[in-house]
Amino acid sequence: MKNTRRTRSLTLATVAVFIAIALLTGCGKSVPQDVRYQCPMHPTYVSDRPGDCPICGMRLVPIETRRAPTEVPAYVCPLHPQVTSDKPGRCPECGMSLVPVAQGEPGPVAGTRPTPPPAGGRRPLFYRSPMNPKITSPVPMKDEMGMDYVPVYADDTAGEGPAVPGLAAVQLSADGLRLSGVQTEPAMRERVTRTIRAVGKVVPDETRIHHFHTRVTGWVEKLYVNFTGQLVRHGQPILSIYSPELLASQEEFLRAKDAAARFDTSQFPEVRKGGQELVDSARRRLRLLDVPPGFIEELERTGKPQRDVTLLAHASGYVTSKGIFEGQQVDPSMMDLFTITDLSQVWIEGDFYEYEARSLRLGERAALTLPYESGVQRMGRVAFVSPTLNPESRTLRVRFDVANPDLTLKPGMFANVELSVDGREGIVIPDSAIIDTGQRQVVFVSQGGGRFVPRLVTLGVRGGGKTEVLSGVAAGEQVVVRANFLIDSESQLRAAVANVGGAAKPTGGPE
Repeated sequence: MKNTRRTRSLTLATVAVFIAIALLTGCGKSVPQDVRYQCPMHPTYVSDRPGDCPICGMRLVPIETRRAPTEVPAYVCPLHPQVTSDKPGRCPECGMSLVPVAQGEPGPVAGTRPTPPPAGGRRPLFYRSPMNPKITSPVPMKDEMGMDYVPVYADDTAGEGPAVPGLAAVQLSADGLRLSGVQTEPAMRERVTRTIRAVGKVVPDETRIHHFHTRVTGWVEKLYVNFTGQLVRHGQPILSIYSPELLASQEEFLRAKDAAARFDTSQFPEVRKGGQELVDSARRRLRLLDVPPGFIEELERTGKPQRDVTLLAHASGYVTSKGIFEGQQVDPSMMDLFTITDLSQVWIEGDFYEYEARSLRLGERAALTLPYESGVQRMGRVAFVSPTLNPESRTLRVRFDVANPDLTLKPGMFANVELSVDGREGIVIPDSAIIDTGQRQVVFVSQGGGRFVPRLVTLGVRGGGKTEVLSGVAAGEQVVVRANFLIDSESQLRAAVANVGGAAKPTGGPE
């Protein structure tokens, strides 16, 4: 009886010892000793025990420890990622040597399984991290955040036509096309002209400026035109002048006329002819001194010389300069008695940049508008292109002839000048389709089914919101005219993935 009790006591003690050991060891499960904690707002703060962040006060969270999963094979075929092995060897499908999975690359998170390769259809070249395209893998896996690696296929980086450095073809789904707002328009064959513009200034036509001078010395008795800006008509009296020279010329004419009357009765023809020549000579002298023809006729009719001679305007226009007053003595050396300018035809002078000079031709038609009446348009023609360039502004002076019958254009006004030049027929696309980097011009051409490929283009004449394409696009091809910058960004990303990830070889492949 005593032995039985002693045996039961030993058995209970033994069970108690095993229970204590099991509780201490966690029933065969090891207690993790490498658990660390970090702040979700300040990941740089790490602690080996739970608590609060000293920066923001938030509760620290455990950092999940990554361990090499048993699912990741040690060796894989570079062409057939589904062929894996835990030891080196050759692929049974293609015979290539198996390569080791890269060490140190982000692997799948513990407790998660990588995305299996697709069954049938296209085979991916490699897989890239969705957050960092530079991180790639030959086999499907997940990153440290649990996101699946993105497969990269051969046709993702292959485009149609000549390759564009730094760009790749883009494939969009129907939903992607709808959400991005991509629009296309066909390349058309039509006529396009380039428009060049400049600001011009209205100036008088120098061929219609007249200076009024006296050809004798005398005194101004009366001014009929006595202020600047006065309108003058051709043949209108300008001034009356007393000149001893003109008075003597009148008396000479009258004496020659009396002598010719006496010689007219002579029986000798030579005498009669000589008397008439004296009259003609005296009349010519008066005309050369700017005596009006009507004044000479009146002198011949009355036979009495006049003290004052009225001089007439030689042209119509406005008095733009006046340097004479009543009672003033004048002589031929005075250069500026009156300046009369005809403004029924004016010039507009504009400055064009030197790269536009090759397009300027004499006789080219130009449209001219005034800033305050943009709806009214006048037409002019290129009358003169300066043979020299302004070295300070690097511009070329061009002159336009413009009719001004209503005198709306006043000297000193500014006018907008537009010329349509370099007109020709060719393949034309909208300006919005062109992505111009300054070094190259690119358009995206639709291949149908949501596929877009980049094309390098050579451009010609631009005008009216359209551009001539000399090479790179054929007539009828659809080019992207809206949201092309979104496609350009995706194209650059895919090209970067191809260059970094290895359309040649993925990370972890053979060196």
